[in-house]
Amino acid sequence: MGLVVYWYDFICFGIVAAAVLGAAVVLVRKEGAAEGILSWRRRIRRAKPEGEPFKYESLFLPILEDYEEDEGDVRAKEPAGLITWEEMWMSCWVCLHPAVLLVVRFVALVVMVLLLAWDIDIWGGTIYVYYTEWTFTLVIIYFGLATLISIEGCYEWYKQGSVRDQHETTDFLRMDTEQEAYAAERAGENINENTVRLQRHQEQENRKKAGFWGYTMQILFQTCAGSVVMTDIVFWVIIVPFLSTERFSLNLLMGSMHSVNAFFLIVDSALNSMHFPWFRGAYFMLWTALYVIFQWIIHACGFSWWPYPFLELSTAWAPLWYFALAILCIPCYGLFTLLIKGKERYFPKWFPHAYQNLN
Repeated sequence: MGLVVYWYDFICFGIVAAAVLGAAVVLVRKEGAAEGILSWRRRIRRAKPEGEPFKYESLFLPILEDYEEDEGDVRAKEPAGLITWEEMWMSCWVCLHPAVLLVVRFVALVVMVLLLAWDIDIWGGTIYVYYTEWTFTLVIIYFGLATLISIEGCYEWYKQGSVRDQHETTDFLRMDTEQEAYAAERAGENINENTVRLQRHQEQENRKKAGFWGYTMQILFQTCAGSVVMTDIVFWVIIVPFLSTERFSLNLLMGSMHSVNAFFLIVDSALNSMHFPWFRGAYFMLWTALYVIFQWIIHACGFSWWPYPFLELSTAWAPLWYFALAILCIPCYGLFTLLIKGKERYFPKWFPHAYQNLN
């Protein structure tokens, strides 16, 4: 039997559509708006040397959205979502070798893969009708990519000896460039100060680029954060106390899959140097909406039961449940955001000599 649609179901469709549209608008504006890029390029052309490109990368579009002008000066405005390569694999703790973070990520990957294999062995592939398995698999993908990036980072650390030495060398060369520019100006050469500033900013941004896989890892990290909190809250607060059935009965495997994911993600967050800009919560919203749409599709194709009763469309309470689910995304993502912001705010005060901020 296909999906039966009632008039109030269109409210549910509208709620999901509004969430998707809102998330898309946030991402277009924050990850790189076309209009902002055009404005940026127009302003850059007035100051950059002829034929010299200025490129800043993000996952979809350049991350540098705008330049501010003040009495002829053109100054780079660093976007909130800027990601550096070192943040992906270096720890926020000075005394902690990058290999420690690598080991943590690899252990998390192995443990979670074993748990997922155990779950699939018991229930089969149909277990993927649950949001838990979607999220669990996404966290596995995150730790898999994070492990690979940590391996590359450890190799760079070994090859260079210390990333900080490279920073010091870059800073020294930049200071030397500034001194040469000043000396040339004093000698009477016609130097465009705006061009010098932009060239210096370009060198800094080129050093900071995380690349495609770095941005992918950051997006996975923030999507997993919101999804894990939502999965575990719904499971422990709603399903276990009120909706337990033969299929939902609590056991060691179910309990592990709804706790190990959060545990490893929190440990990784406590050790890594990755930041947590709020706007990437839109990816979490899109991920959740994708799962809901997936449920609609399989039920339209004849799937007979709902893995989560509050997603069922045949009840008049469905719009209220869908609205509550959309609202729940905000505190779920916000809770993890508070954890990261608390870490970035208080750890430097509590551990001034042990904690480092790479951005």
